[in-house]
Amino acid sequence: MNNTAQPHELHAGPSEVLAPTPAFSPLYQQIKGLILQGLQSGEWKPGEVIPSEIELAARYRVSQGTVRKAIDELAGDHLLVRRQGKGTFVATHAEHHVQYRFLKLQPDNGDLNSEGPAQREIIDCKRLRASAEVARALALRTGDAVLQVRRVLSFSGNPTILEDLWLPGNPFKGLTADHLAEYHGPMYALFETDFGVRMVRAEEKIRAVLPDETQCQLLQVASGTPLLSVERVAYTYNDTPMELRRGLYRTQTHHYHNKLS
Repeated sequence: MNNTAQPHELHAGPSEVLAPTPAFSPLYQQIKGLILQGLQSGEWKPGEVIPSEIELAARYRVSQGTVRKAIDELAGDHLLVRRQGKGTFVATHAEHHVQYRFLKLQPDNGDLNSEGPAQREIIDCKRLRASAEVARALALRTGDAVLQVRRVLSFSGNPTILEDLWLPGNPFKGLTADHLAEYHGPMYALFETDFGVRMVRAEEKIRAVLPDETQCQLLQVASGTPLLSVERVAYTYNDTPMELRRGLYRTQTHHYHNKLS
């Protein structure tokens, strides 16, 4: 099938609703959008296998090659994972190789496994009203309910990262300090399994800062010690912001590592 076909060439079943797409959108991009709709609606949950290319091609009445191109892009976006001989799965933060996708602070020796998993201490977890700044970052209204979490991550017993997180209140009802403390996997995996929220991408701002007195105490650093400040907004499907995170990083034995392409 011609990959520049117009949207009217897609045939939906009675229970399927096709989102309107621009006339110039390539067909594989339309299929990518339909698969994204399935991911967002929870039809296929993190860690689950999605239908085969042949099944999806029959479902959307397009060629298998068109479906393959759509899946290739979703895999490149880390939303799907291909497993040889097993099929294509919805990516999950519970997988070991994905756990470090958003954690860019690495030990200077380059070995992420040399320190073992981070030791996490939940300092605070409370519900409050969103300030104008937090509301703007999370696409909320000022005064909407948000959850604020503060925690310290330590490596080899050394406090290394101090994080403050703000989460929209409605999707994260029931999240408590005890809930966070009892969960031993990655926080983003907890968001997936217990709250149905999958973080798919993030934007960050980085700068050098000096900590205040409380931050010095929590990170066990002297006043005037420069720290790396990383502010992140994490998004779920359809570019919906779901987390504002501000982290202070000690970099005496670590560095911020990123790959550019």
